[in-house]
Amino acid sequence: SGIILKKFKVFAGEPAPFVMELPPYHWPTLTNLLASTWERGWSFIKRAGTLILASSIVLWFLQSFGIVNGSLSLVEDNNVSLLADLGRMLAWIFVPLGWAGDMAWKATVATFTGLIAKEEVVNTFGVLYAGLGEVSEEGTEIWAAVAADFSAVTAWSFLIFNLLCAPCFAAMGAIKREMNNWKWTLASIGYMCGFAYVVSLIVYQIGGLLTGEVTFNVFSVVAFALLGLLLVLLFRKGYCGRDDTIQTAMALESGK
Repeated sequence: SGIILKKFKVFAGEPAPFVMELPPYHWPTLTNLLASTWERGWSFIKRAGTLILASSIVLWFLQSFGIVNGSLSLVEDNNVSLLADLGRMLAWIFVPLGWAGDMAWKATVATFTGLIAKEEVVNTFGVLYAGLGEVSEEGTEIWAAVAADFSAVTAWSFLIFNLLCAPCFAAMGAIKREMNNWKWTLASIGYMCGFAYVVSLIVYQIGGLLTGEVTFNVFSVVAFALLGLLLVLLFRKGYCGRDDTIQTAMALESGK
């Protein structure tokens, strides 16, 4: 992605040197170690006890209740829950990535809760696949249900999209502070989401053809076209501006 971007005019130019002065390293003191451990641990406890807990409660409510016979009531099947209805409204976006069937809305909900914090993806799966039951640290209680919904190719598609797409809201805020420009902030977030979608689409469609899970379709054509475009952008000659042209001409004249 970096190689592709630097070949466009807006990112062209000589690379700026990066210089960082390293402090003298020494063994940490027990006081500093305990203070740092407490600060980081308490920070996680506050986030786990507020944001993550609150989102878990909301997720549990939405997946436990649904509209039955025109009224709000408890449902045993979370596929008819309020959360499923919300997920299905957006799940069509990810159909080319292989997110289909009952897993589509679950993967979609997990992806959007991942914008709160990436660990929310795991938390969401725990709620959706375990229901009211408890999940151990190893997650053995839900693996069978997850494996029934995800094939190897769709699992790669889901993981790749969530790893490459826009980070959590806190990281987005950091991007805004660093860039100090809403246009570049939105462009960065949009680029990450678009790049994630493209790579995930290529992986699912072409990987699915190789494994026999996908039959050749219009999205397969799109995937091959996008793969070709990425390769062209990756290996094409970069932007040559006026300064580069002058430097090249001077080098040729001097025989260098």
